[in-house]
Amino acid sequence: MAAEETGAGVTIVDPALQEQAKPLADSLIADKAASRLAAQDPTLWGAEAEAEAAVRLSWTTLHKSSRPLIGEIEALRTELRSEGVDRVVLAGMGGSSLAPEVITGTEGVALTVLDTTDPGQVADALAGDLERTVLVVSSKSGGTVETDSHRRIFAKAFSDNGIEAKRRIVVVTDPGSPLAELSEQEDYRKVFLADPHVGGRYSALTAFGLVPSGLAGADVARLLDQAAGVADQLSADDEANPAVRLAAALGARHAQNAEKVVFADTGSGIKGFGDWAEQLIAESTGKQGTGLLPVVVESPEAAGFADAGADATAVAVGQATAPAQLAVTGSLGAQFLLWEFATALAGRLLGINPFDQPDVEAAKKAARALLDEPAGSGGSAKPSFTDGAIEGYGLDAANLSEALKSFLDSATSAPSAYLAVQAYLDRLDDASTALLRAQLAKRTGLQTTFGWGPRFLHSTGQYHKGGHPNGFFLQVTGAAEADLDVPDRPYTLAGLQLAQALGDGQVLAEHGRPVLRLHFTDRAAGLAQLVAALEALA
Repeated sequence: MAAEETGAGVTIVDPALQEQAKPLADSLIADKAASRLAAQDPTLWGAEAEAEAAVRLSWTTLHKSSRPLIGEIEALRTELRSEGVDRVVLAGMGGSSLAPEVITGTEGVALTVLDTTDPGQVADALAGDLERTVLVVSSKSGGTVETDSHRRIFAKAFSDNGIEAKRRIVVVTDPGSPLAELSEQEDYRKVFLADPHVGGRYSALTAFGLVPSGLAGADVARLLDQAAGVADQLSADDEANPAVRLAAALGARHAQNAEKVVFADTGSGIKGFGDWAEQLIAESTGKQGTGLLPVVVESPEAAGFADAGADATAVAVGQATAPAQLAVTGSLGAQFLLWEFATALAGRLLGINPFDQPDVEAAKKAARALLDEPAGSGGSAKPSFTDGAIEGYGLDAANLSEALKSFLDSATSAPSAYLAVQAYLDRLDDASTALLRAQLAKRTGLQTTFGWGPRFLHSTGQYHKGGHPNGFFLQVTGAAEADLDVPDRPYTLAGLQLAQALGDGQVLAEHGRPVLRLHFTDRAAGLAQLVAALEALA
């Protein structure tokens, strides 16, 4: 095994940060925080967090406890392939999809991930060869509305094409969940019950991460080996522990009002690591008006990293490169465990419970309420302006240019603000929308995040409501060319997608967060018009 696969490293590039982090590292070492975490001590985060922590710490030993899954996954994969079934579609959100996407992307094996309610993106997945398809339905709670919709749509599609649906559906869920009960009733092909004492964002090495990845052909045994190779290192109470070093550095920067953490890959060989780390860090720390906001950028030369200001810490995933203040190295399995340990330890330094998500449910409730309205999507509000292919909501303005100028001027004049672009679109067909992140970051000089809706609701959505109250939110929605019914449900995917956007915007507004929603009546034309308007403002 190569050297980089047997360890994890954290380099504090900035000598001043090294000095500032030392007292925090010393306090973690003196408190034996790392070894207590490895021993699953729920008292590390205070009395208020103890009950939750007591049932959320099994992730520290998954490199051992997940071993029995390896044989089960391989046996099922062999069975499926013998039947000509070699296309894996994963229906899951947040912790149920982000780790498998990173694992399979890094290993170069095919996995179709459905973490969307966009009808076009789901239709594209349905258009694949169903004769060769197995659907992995993955939900910890067993009641995730997006995942349940995907299950219903695919089950009908299988049946409509003369395929026995129950033989093509594999489930990953917690014991006793509604999905576990339904799976038994429906006699689905296989049910993997995950460890219920692991929260979704810490579940990369549970059945949620390993089952879809292994069925797609990833070497999940090697992944567990990589994590096992750093477990002793991460549980040591000494200054060489990379998790202690990382947590202390992030804690020291946060104390200096640098709450943004900017990720750029510098040749790690890991595909999309920042998207996984984004959920872990934002959902774990973004609460009680504090936290660390991950900002994932395109490259070390990208706006936000190359010009990171005093409010941000630049982290290189891979070798240290200017202007990174921190660099992390190691294999994917090692990085999973490193960041989980470091995030939990950072929670202790920040004085928060890293295992709850008190603000996530609010947006879900708002979306459900909108779906219950007679229109089915709550999309009956009138725009404040219509300009070409764009309708504007949430800000009084005569046209797009005026709305953008007002919104961005407010953001740039606010202290330590950040922008969040939230695109409720097709992340494959509308992929170029992601270019807005760099364009806005360059135009404003503000740290700018980009998230595809509704998947970000299961990751950074917690931070947006519960973290530092300095966010400005640009929502982008779009008319769907074609819609999909959700079998036995009173809504369509497009209706659900819009309700999720409106529900989240409503909750953000209730928290005093500024929201501008731009709705593309024609997606391609609307995006081109928005890009041109931003260029004209520069």
